Amino acid sequence: MQISTQPLNHTIEGQVFAILFQVLKDAINPDEVEVLLKDLLSDVELKMVAKRLAIAIYLDKGRSYENIRQTLKVSSATIAAVQEKMSNPGIKLALQKIKTDDWAQDWTDKLTSVFRQLVQ
Repeated sequence: MQISTQPLNHTIEGQVFAILFQVLKDAINPDEVEVLLKDLLSDVELKMVAKRLAIAIYLDKGRSYENIRQTLKVSSATIAAVQEKMSNPGIKLALQKIKTDDWAQDWTDKLTSVFRQLVQ
């Protein structure tokens, strides 16, 4: 599928995006988000978005372009495009949420381990 080269009326475009963002916001759990995105995006589009997020994560962790390029099978130009957006609010928010989830999972694992030792 290709996007039309004809410009969309700005009001309609705003409404279309508002609906999309609201539907994603109202998704109750990760399974619903997955179903929505898999039905709304082609496999290629979904993979492209996922890889861009992964690039941002790897850049944030200090990985080299070469490592990212080889691991994710992306071009240096794609990595550079994501690098340019690393200070944008959306990328920052995504990375913050991932770090928070990682921190919570680490502590959940630690607490579970402690409780198991106490129960034994």
